[in-house]
Amino acid sequence: MVVCGDDGLARRLAAELRDVYQERVTLVVPAAREPQSVVGRQRVRSLGLFGRASGRPAGERLSARELRVLEATEPDEEVLAAAGVAGAAALALVYEDDDANVRGALVARRLNPRLRLVIRLYNRKLGQHLEELLDQAAIVAEPGIDLRELDSSTTVLSDSDTAAPALAASAVAGTSKVVQADGLLLRAVERTPPGRGEVADPGLCTLALLSATAGDPAGSEGAELSGERGPQLLPDDRAVAAAAGRGTVALEAVSHAGPARAASRLSAASLPVASLFSRRLRWSLAGVVAAVAALAVASWLTTGDHPLHAAYITLLDVFAINDPAVDASTQQQVLQILAGFMGLLLLPVLVAAALEALGAFRTATALRRPPRGLSGHVVLLGLGKIGTRVLARLRELEIPVVCVESDPEARGLASARRLRVPVVLGDVTEEGVLEAARVHRAHALLALTSSDTTNLEAALYARAVTPDLRVVLRLYEDDFATAVYRTLRAAHPAALTRSRSVTHLAAPAFAGAMMGRQILGAIPVERRVLLFAALEVAGHPQLEGRTIAESFRPGAWRVIAIDTASPEDRRPDLASALGEGPAGRPGLVWELHPGYVLKAEDRVVLAATRRGLAELLGRTSTLTPDL
Repeated sequence: MVVCGDDGLARRLAAELRDVYQERVTLVVPAAREPQSVVGRQRVRSLGLFGRASGRPAGERLSARELRVLEATEPDEEVLAAAGVAGAAALALVYEDDDANVRGALVARRLNPRLRLVIRLYNRKLGQHLEELLDQAAIVAEPGIDLRELDSSTTVLSDSDTAAPALAASAVAGTSKVVQADGLLLRAVERTPPGRGEVADPGLCTLALLSATAGDPAGSEGAELSGERGPQLLPDDRAVAAAAGRGTVALEAVSHAGPARAASRLSAASLPVASLFSRRLRWSLAGVVAAVAALAVASWLTTGDHPLHAAYITLLDVFAINDPAVDASTQQQVLQILAGFMGLLLLPVLVAAALEALGAFRTATALRRPPRGLSGHVVLLGLGKIGTRVLARLRELEIPVVCVESDPEARGLASARRLRVPVVLGDVTEEGVLEAARVHRAHALLALTSSDTTNLEAALYARAVTPDLRVVLRLYEDDFATAVYRTLRAAHPAALTRSRSVTHLAAPAFAGAMMGRQILGAIPVERRVLLFAALEVAGHPQLEGRTIAESFRPGAWRVIAIDTASPEDRRPDLASALGEGPAGRPGLVWELHPGYVLKAEDRVVLAATRRGLAELLGRTSTLTPDL
């Protein structure tokens, strides 16, 4: 594997490929960047792989978990050739500059038509055209090449797109251990052992038995190994029943537990009356109407006129368009004076109502305001490229959101307007901005601005208002994130706190794409890892012609879903967001009958260990055991 980049994503991606997938990696970074964050300079030197001064004989193969680092400013033809692209299985181009990634991809495709390309681009439309162009170039370079069979296609990803599901899951479910399949978010949740007389909920399925149970399941990020027994991956029902006192890792779909009425309010197509008029103005209008009605009743009782005529005369007096009651009785004169006084009171109320309604309608054409009484929502800070993708993902899950953005020209405001999501324009560090977003009644706070200090300040202020609020922070520096996490957990032990780095969350998705489109993602279980893959049944005797129960091999692989879409309507990448493929709708069935016989034309989603997936793919000779 070859990784080229100039920021933290490249280094994290190289570490993911080496540590999780046990691949041999060549990392190309600019000379000004030091790659200590991947393995550390001391360890690189001990392996003799830093730069080109390793002294390794030409042609000698690198062993698993080794990393070779080259220094180069741009991925030109000479650099890619030196990195071994001609004989590599996959290349990731993850520079922050889209132009550099596109130029490197064009050169790499010419050097190796069979190379699996993973390119970092934010522009989705450009990415789609680039995928088609590079795949067509491979076919022209080698007529008869089957990109689908070799899994040598081009994949264009965005770090914001790939990090969005994990950020959304952190706000909703409190964990980043998620996998996206067919538009559905799945999470691996750690559960404590059931008490006496209780039955454990397996969710969609039980993924693993833990070696130790964390004291805080909702906040644990994976227990460390303790005791003599390590984690047992993909256990069968007999092993689960016999594992008394051990925690489990279950697979379940991510859902929102907040009030349903909040979502219905935010998705309403019409503008509610409550957004037009404030509560004080509504009470004022009600008081004036009640007073006018009382005057109409008094006029009817005093004069003996018809009720409608008495109401009509009263309204004329209120609006000062009736003749003075000079020759009328004393009672009528008093009522006329009171009606005129009510008219004077009604005038400023009507002016205030007109101004509020005008402002509300003007806001409705641009940005919505948070409805009064809203609760159970997610407050999203920042509508940059990361916040925009997270907002779209949260609305796909039908989770109510209120956004806060300081820049009136931010790119995400157009998406918020299209999705009819309430937005508060203002600096989150200013007093009253978070209150306007109803943070005191929110389910979670997602601080995703580009400033670490701004995110931290917003989180601290929100915690001061609501101590048990779930908080997810976007922090770039690992050391700073660790210090913030520990301090917030110590100060608010009952509240859930998460610190997330976009590069850290995006690296697994890029690594999965480099391994091939069949890899949907990976979830760590203590010091081991479970892979999720989409696989065609045809050509795999371990699956074809067997029932779901017979195809299950404990400790190796397990079928957890079947794609019901016809082969011509299937999306090539199940890990993509819902609606991006030709099918445009979910096609996976998760409730599987154990007696269903897998056919050659079926496509299944597997949970597998590295060793088990390697056996299915025929790559057992190149992988080390699952550590």
